[in-house]
Amino acid sequence: RLHNGKTNCDLYSCRRHLVHWCDDLIQRIWQHQNDLAEGFTKKYGVHLLVYYELHVQMLAAIQREKQLKKWNRQWKINLIEKMNPAWKDLWEELVSYVTIYC
Repeated sequence: RLHNGKTNCDLYSCRRHLVHWCDDLIQRIWQHQNDLAEGFTKKYGVHLLVYYELHVQMLAAIQREKQLKKWNRQWKINLIEKMNPAWKDLWEELVSYVTIYC
């Protein structure tokens, strides 16, 4: 079960790294893909989801976001490449997972 029926997440995208917590990952990624969210992703053209984490509790997601924001660039790259060595866009995978399990 997910906290309040929503997906809490950390988001990392493209070779530029965005670490972000949100309570509706599908909507937030769609906003980033379509440049509807002002800030980092729009400024740098970050449109790929290459890593994500799902957390049951909002507090855990926020704590993880704070932890990862302190990491250096190489640590983040290593984390991404452990899960997704080809840096493929995980958008379809995530949508399928949320549709089936949420």
